[in-house]
Amino acid sequence: MKSVTKLVVAVLPLLLIIGCGSKEVKEDDAASTGENVAIEGGVSVGDATGGTRLDDDREAESKTKTDADADADTQGEGGDSGAIADEQQDLLAERKIYFDFDRSEILGDYKDMLKAHANYLVSNPSASVIIEGNADERGTREYNMALGERRAYSVLQFLTMQGVSKSQLSTVSFGEERPDVEGHDESAWKWNRRAVLVYSE
Repeated sequence: MKSVTKLVVAVLPLLLIIGCGSKEVKEDDAASTGENVAIEGGVSVGDATGGTRLDDDREAESKTKTDADADADTQGEGGDSGAIADEQQDLLAERKIYFDFDRSEILGDYKDMLKAHANYLVSNPSASVIIEGNADERGTREYNMALGERRAYSVLQFLTMQGVSKSQLSTVSFGEERPDVEGHDESAWKWNRRAVLVYSE
C-alpha cells in the first residue's frame, strides 16, 4: 500500500506538469496565429488578423458578385453600343430629305437622320457638306430656284443648331433642273422635292 501511495505521489506532480505544459502549448499556438477563437452556436468563428473571418468571406463574395455584375453590364453596354453604332451607320447612309409641296420645313421623319449627320460632322471637323436644294417642275424657274435654296438653308439651320460649324456647310439650289425621277405627276414630283447632303472630305 505504501508503494502505491508513493507511486501516486510521484506520478501526480508529473501529470500536473504535463497537463500545464499542454495547456501552455495550446495558448502559445493560439497566440502565435493571433487567433482568439470563440464558439457561437456550435460554429467556430475566427476573429484574427491572419485567419479568414466570416465578414471577410461575405465581403469577398459581395465583391466577386459586384465584379461579375459590372462585367455583365459592360458586355450589355457593348452589345447596345454595337446596335447603336449600326443604327447610326444606317442613318448616315441616308442623304436625302424630302419636303411637302411648296414647303421648306423639315419633317419629323428626317430629324434623327440629320442629328446623326450633325454628330458625325461635330466629331469630324475636317468633313464638310454641300446641301443641294431641289424642287419639282411646277412653278416658274425662278420660284423653284428660290424654293430649293430655302430647303437647303432649312437643313443648314438644323445642322448648325445641333452644333455643326457653319464653316463645314454650304448650300446650292438646282431648282427643278435636276429631277431624281422623270415624270409629270405626284409619283415623280414627291421624289424631286428634296435636299441632298453631299460630303467632301
